[in-house]
Amino acid sequence: MTTMKSLPEEMQPYEKCLKYGVSVLTDAELLAVFLRNGTRGCSSLELAGNILQNMKGNGGLSGLLHMTRQDFCRWNGIGTVKAIQLLCIGELSKRISRSEARERLSFSSPETIADYYMEVLRHREQECVICMLLDTKHHLLGEVELSRGTVNQSLLSPRELFLQALGYHAVHLVLVHNHPSGDPAPSEEDRLMTDRIVRGGLLLDITLLDHVIIGDRSYYSFAEHGLTK
Repeated sequence: MTTMKSLPEEMQPYEKCLKYGVSVLTDAELLAVFLRNGTRGCSSLELAGNILQNMKGNGGLSGLLHMTRQDFCRWNGIGTVKAIQLLCIGELSKRISRSEARERLSFSSPETIADYYMEVLRHREQECVICMLLDTKHHLLGEVELSRGTVNQSLLSPRELFLQALGYHAVHLVLVHNHPSGDPAPSEEDRLMTDRIVRGGLLLDITLLDHVIIGDRSYYSFAEHGLTK
């Protein structure tokens, strides 16, 4: 088995980090720190490079967010423990991003809503619908994942949506869902569903403040286009 210590000192990520700081490490070197050991004839740095080049999605570090434990375990040298560690790296990155976005979250600002959900949803390979439930003062009472659909279609039931709203005693709602294609432009189904929810909410005194569609580092807001009134 090839280890970190078998590499020349200037190539050892730990040594580089100690001398120059973590920011100088390449993506492969950062990943190699977590892997620690390679396999026979392949250092942890080489293994990290191979993984980054063959990730799902667009490859690179962002590919971590598209991988499953089974995906990682297909590599020689990656067992269950290392696979879980790699999954945890991806989860930590999403939580850090969301924690920072939470401080800026405003329900009257679609951009901050999109930022809050961007790293949670833009990597999903199926459409997912989340509802944020608010009280009269726009305080967040809770958020509920209402449905998961196919690659290009979610399966949202307005009845379930309003049952959740009534259960939380919510008077305002914000819908958020993703487009796995990366293009946040609303489909005709998105438009019809949003209109149905707006009209249904009028009967129950429940307001749909916005419906935000998450794309790849982009979003579409129905409220910004005047489509929730």
